[in-house]
Amino acid sequence: MDKKNALRAGAVAAGTTLMMLLMSSPALALTPDDGDDPGPGLSVAETLGLYVAAPIVLFVVIAGLVMVLDKSRKQS
Repeated sequence: MDKKNALRAGAVAAGTTLMMLLMSSPALALTPDDGDDPGPGLSVAETLGLYVAAPIVLFVVIAGLVMVLDKSRKQS
């Protein structure tokens, strides 16, 4: 890919991203809707456990099951 095509691709990607950001509406999270009943917030430990530790543990469990139950290798 030559320099001109790379520059064009970068400009298109940047322009598309900018247009998407400008056209999107704000979340309007400051004005609650009728019937909203938000629960209590999460602590730092709960947040890290839910969004960091749980996916890592799930990945390790799935990878371990795949390795243990792999039948492609011949057992001698």
